[in-house]
Amino acid sequence: MMLRLTLATRMALIILVGLIAVWIVLLASHYWARGGDMESARPPPARIAALVELLEGADSRLTPLILTAATTAAFEPRLVSAGSDAETILPLVDISERRPYEQVLGGRPLTMTISPDLSFGHRLRRLAALANNGLEFRIGLRTGQSLVIDTRSPVAVNRFGLPVGFFAGLVGTVIALLALLVMQRETKPLVRLAAAVDRVDLSNAPVPLPQPRRSAPEIRAVINAFNRLQGRLSGMMRARMALIGGISHDVRTFATRLRLRADFIPEEMERQRAIADIDDMVRLLDDALLSSRAGAGELSQEIVDFQEIVRAEVADRQASDARIVFTPATGAGGANVLGDRLALRRIVANVTDNALKYGQAAQVQTLRDGEAIVLVVDDEGPGIPPDQREILLEPFSRLESSRSRGTGGAGLGLSIVRTLAEAHDGTVEISDAPGRGARVSVRLPLFDKGRS
Repeated sequence: MMLRLTLATRMALIILVGLIAVWIVLLASHYWARGGDMESARPPPARIAALVELLEGADSRLTPLILTAATTAAFEPRLVSAGSDAETILPLVDISERRPYEQVLGGRPLTMTISPDLSFGHRLRRLAALANNGLEFRIGLRTGQSLVIDTRSPVAVNRFGLPVGFFAGLVGTVIALLALLVMQRETKPLVRLAAAVDRVDLSNAPVPLPQPRRSAPEIRAVINAFNRLQGRLSGMMRARMALIGGISHDVRTFATRLRLRADFIPEEMERQRAIADIDDMVRLLDDALLSSRAGAGELSQEIVDFQEIVRAEVADRQASDARIVFTPATGAGGANVLGDRLALRRIVANVTDNALKYGQAAQVQTLRDGEAIVLVVDDEGPGIPPDQREILLEPFSRLESSRSRGTGGAGLGLSIVRTLAEAHDGTVEISDAPGRGARVSVRLPLFDKGRS
C-alpha cells in the first residue's frame, strides 16, 4: 500500500530540503572563502626536502627546535628510530603521488600512507581512513633515524580527491529538484481548481473536476467538495427558476382577475389607483423574473438595433405627455447589440422612468464610444450625492429625500438595470448631469460580425 503523505507533511519536507540546500551553499561558500588559508594534506616536496636537509646537517641539540619550528596544526614532524612505530594496515598512496617527493629526497627511503585521525580509536581507523584528509610520510634519514610527518587537511576529501561536501551538495541539489517537481505536481490541481471556479456557469450542467490519483488527501477532499458544491448550486438554481416561474404564472393570473374587477370600481380616482397598483405589482414581478433569468444565464440572444428600442420607449412616454427628448447617435454604421430584446427594453424603460419619476424630465441620448453604444439619461432633479451612487445600484436601495418610499418604487429599478447590463457584458455609471440633476450612463458592447 502506497504511503499517503498529507499536504502539511509534504510542505514541511519541501521546506526542510530547502533549508538543507541553503546550509550546504553557506558551507561551500565558507570553504571557498577560506580555501587559500587552509593547508593541504600534501605539502610541497621542497618543504619536506628542506626539513630533511636541516635535520641531517644540524646538531642533535637543535633537532627539537627545528621540529618545533616546523610543526603546525596540519604538519606534525617527529623523529623515530628506524623500523619502529610502523603502520602496515593503512593503504599506501599511489606511486604517481610519491614520485615528486622521491625525486627531491635523493634516493632516501620513502613510504606514504593514508593516515586517519587517531581520535577515532583503533577499531575505527580503517573506517576513518576512507576520509582521505591525512597522510603519513616516513622518510629514512642518513643519520639512521626515520622522519615521520603527519599531515592533515581541514577539509575532508574522499578517495577521488574531492571534498566530502561535494557529494552532499550534489545529493541536496537533486533532492531539491525532486522537491520542486513534487511541489509543482501538488499545486497543479489547485491551479485547475481556481480556473474551474472562474468558469462556473450555473446556467449549464456542472462540469466535475477530474480526481487526481496521487495528490494529497486534503486536495482530493477540496476537489470533491467543489464538485458537490457545483451540483448543489445547479440544483438550487433550477429549483429557484421553477419557483419563480410558478409564482409568476399564478400572480399574473390573480393580477388579471384583479384588473378586471378594478374596472367595476365606481369612483374614478380609486379605480385608477387600483389599476396603477396592479400594474406596479406586475412590473415588479417581471423585473424579479427577468433579473433571475439574467443571473442564471437564461436570457435569449438576438441581434437588436439598440437605438430603435430607445426610440420606441421614448415614443411611448411622449404619447403620455411625459417631458422626454431623445437625441440618437450620429455617424455611419448601426447600433446593433447582441442580447435579449425584452431585457434591453427593460434597461431603457427603467432608466427613463426613473428620470421622469424623480427628475420630472428626461434628456435621452445615445453615443457611440469605440466598440460600444452608450445610453445617457439626464434628469432635472436634485441629483444624487456621490457617496450614495453605488448604494443605489443595490436592490431595495432608495434615497431618503425625494426618492423615499412615499414617492413610489421598491428600489429595484437601477439594480435591475445593472444586473441586465452586466448580463450583456455592459456597465452602469451614475454621475452629475451637465446642468442639474443626475446622469445615468449604460454602456453596452456593439455586435461585431467579424467576431461572430
